Amino acid sequence: MPFSIDDFSLPPSARQRRNPVAPAAPVKAPAGLDAAEFQIKVLMPNDIEGQTLAINIFRAIKQAHRAWQSTATLIGVTVTSVTASGGTIVGPPLTPLIIAALPGKNASEQKLVKAVATVVGNTWFLFTSTVRVPGLPWYPAFAAVPSPVAPPMPNVPTPFAALTQVPGLISVGVMKPQVMAQLAPDKSAEKVVDAALRAFEQFILLWRTITLVTNVLGTGPVPSFAPPFVPMGPVVGGVGNMTPGGFA
Repeated sequence: MPFSIDDFSLPPSARQRRNPVAPAAPVKAPAGLDAAEFQIKVLMPNDIEGQTLAINIFRAIKQAHRAWQSTATLIGVTVTSVTASGGTIVGPPLTPLIIAALPGKNASEQKLVKAVATVVGNTWFLFTSTVRVPGLPWYPAFAAVPSPVAPPMPNVPTPFAALTQVPGLISVGVMKPQVMAQLAPDKSAEKVVDAALRAFEQFILLWRTITLVTNVLGTGPVPSFAPPFVPMGPVVGGVGNMTPGGFA
């Protein structure tokens, strides 16, 4: 709608409301590519061969990560009344899973994949070793249990990002120098490495946000249970262990 003479008597904010500007349409990834893979194409616009290799490496990492997620567990969580804390994530190493997903078509590509797989696998292990449950109210029913031992009960589903962790480990700044050191003095694959690792970093950022921690089965003794005088009490010295596939 064009301006009228009256518009100039209005404050700028009011003029904007009367003459709204249509928001820019969001840029969508082409069919067959997720957002992280589309980012690779944006980073390497004139290198089709490099794009393909970086996307294949990233897809191998994703495939390995899916296999890890389906079998990984969170064990040794301490349960005291309603509260859960601590714990350790246990899962298969990513490095051999990545290499199995993309063996490489020649010696140069095999060396590149091995370098990326080794660094990503080691970094993922270091990252998951920092993850702890920070005293979350996972077991409301354990405040007053009417039995000497609380029966196994799943935790309240919680976003993975709510756990204590050091996500900065999964970054290009941390991983890329390690990969390039293994490839030195050859720097020809630097852009491929950079693009693949940036895609992985973006993928994990989203994964941490949307993934839930579920099926951590808590149980434990109720020392104060002494019927009929004390017919119920809180769990003390309990433990929680996840069933495989609990990172959902």
